[in-house]
Amino acid sequence: MTQDAVVRRSIVVETPIAKAFEVFTARFGDFKPREHNLLESPIVETVFEPRVGGHIYDRAEDGSECRWARILAYEPPNRVVFSWDISPTWQVETDPSLASEVEVRFVAEAADRTRLDLEHRHLDRHGPGWESVRDGVAGSNGWPLYLDRYLALFN
Repeated sequence: MTQDAVVRRSIVVETPIAKAFEVFTARFGDFKPREHNLLESPIVETVFEPRVGGHIYDRAEDGSECRWARILAYEPPNRVVFSWDISPTWQVETDPSLASEVEVRFVAEAADRTRLDLEHRHLDRHGPGWESVRDGVAGSNGWPLYLDRYLALFN
């Protein structure tokens, strides 16, 4: 894995670690941009299944679903890891060996202050064109947007 194949972001939220973890997982659909949609119909909800083997998926108005991530580790309130099953052409990737992964660690800095460290790694697993995935998740409409919207849930 080259250094270029990793995107890292950290933020601090003024809340206890358990609450930071709960909001990230239980309310993932409240900060994931609905305009980030691989379905034919508008998204009505994004579901984060809180268990190893679960998925993150979008459900559209027409009832269709897009399972775009698999939960690889679920360790409340400290850590969650999920796959990024979206290809460089922004389609669902069905081959797990061609997926990157996102690890989110929650670190208590004080009783009411938590640092969230996000690492989107193994981006080069996406194969030719993987740089577009890296640039997309690192750009202003990627993880920075998600994390800004996550922070707004605490205001």
